[in-house]
Amino acid sequence: MAVMMSFVSVAVSILYTPFLLLILCIIFLASIGKSLGVRRLYVNILLKLFEYGRQHIEVAKKLQRNDSSDEDEEPPTPDKPPSAIIKENGINGCTKMSVIERQEILGPSPELNYKRSQSQERLQNGHTNDLNKPENSLEVHLSHCLDLVKAGMESIIEDQVTSVFEAEELRSWNLLTRTNRQYEFLTWRLTIIWVMGFVVRYFFLLPLRILVFFIGVWWLIISTALIGTLPDGAFKQRVNNTMSLMCFNFLSRCISAVITYHNGDKYKPRSGICVANHTSPIDVLVLMCDSSYSLIGQSHGGFLGLLQRALARASPHIWFERSEVKDRHAVATRLKEHISVPDNPPILIFPEGTCINNTSVMQFKKGSFEVGGTIYPVAIKYDPRFGDAFWNSSRYGMLHYLLNMMSSWAIVCDVWYLPAMTRRDDESAVDFANRVKAAIARRGGLVDLQWDGQLKRMKAKKEWRELQQEEFSKRLKGE
Repeated sequence: MAVMMSFVSVAVSILYTPFLLLILCIIFLASIGKSLGVRRLYVNILLKLFEYGRQHIEVAKKLQRNDSSDEDEEPPTPDKPPSAIIKENGINGCTKMSVIERQEILGPSPELNYKRSQSQERLQNGHTNDLNKPENSLEVHLSHCLDLVKAGMESIIEDQVTSVFEAEELRSWNLLTRTNRQYEFLTWRLTIIWVMGFVVRYFFLLPLRILVFFIGVWWLIISTALIGTLPDGAFKQRVNNTMSLMCFNFLSRCISAVITYHNGDKYKPRSGICVANHTSPIDVLVLMCDSSYSLIGQSHGGFLGLLQRALARASPHIWFERSEVKDRHAVATRLKEHISVPDNPPILIFPEGTCINNTSVMQFKKGSFEVGGTIYPVAIKYDPRFGDAFWNSSRYGMLHYLLNMMSSWAIVCDVWYLPAMTRRDDESAVDFANRVKAAIARRGGLVDLQWDGQLKRMKAKKEWRELQQEEFSKRLKGE
């Protein structure tokens, strides 16, 4: 025991000075908004390791297939081409295969989601216009509803909602056992690389990131408390903007964030309402590293509540009680009051209302598009190869999620600032929200879905089923 204690004391005495210098260097670089490029070099090295691992996985899989007997092999068939067999055997890593290719999809708005089917065309081409039948008679054939039955079966096999609340699947292994495919013991080379990566992530990066996280949180709390004592005005706002950028840039080091901003000089929001797709609470950190925003959301207790109260001391954020969240009029009123003050920072809103796995964009709530003013869209796209930024709140708590982030390789993402958009005179709030959502999805390379993200927690609305029934009745009548 004495030998162990002496060894630990010697190790601490040796590592204390360089460790302290590293922390001070991080604080200094974050305070001036600069970087030495170490994180980007680290990411490039990881890419080479991932490619090396992918090649070894392919070679090992080919050797396994060659060694297996012909009886055990699954020969290609007309219904199952060789490419499909390869993907199922895992050569392409965690490639997610689409089981079906939809042409018509049942959705919350039938008149927008699918065109009239062939059965409807048959109705309009005279199949019910027999002269020997009464004018108001209606003849129903099984073929009239086959497309709806097909769409329903497609949703049972592979619906579009459930998949966006699961972690995005990878095309190749990223040397993390938390991904869907695990190859750490496939070859001895991969085992050595995986063990070395485990040691680096959990015995070097994780302790350093936890220390950076705690220093950053306390720095944020103390600095906002001091800023809160200043009188309201332009000077307080400038100080808050400077300290906010310093604190959040420092906090981004606790997840080794590598963020690339596009079009910031032309389209970065200065006022009004900024809307973005939502993947995780880290979205706020990603955007606050480049500019200062006001936030809107429900008041929380615990750790999140501590951060909310700290931020509210220095900047005009909007926090609602649970009873007020459902009061759309109160929300709209406070939003209008905020954007009516030109000196207020832009308010950041995530209109989806829940976290999506960064493969799709779901329905935008229309509330933030009804208050008027200019909307500044922002598209955020994470690279899942280095770490999964998606927060599945129904499976992981906040502490578990933060641990996953800090024990990942890094968080790499791109942020695109899009041109400002305003509501047209002949455009409803829903249409405006859909137009903004389509622009974000197109720029971020995401799938544009019309489904409500709250289906994560609730069943489909009765009104949606009634719309489908109404649409089907119109088709039978030939309207």
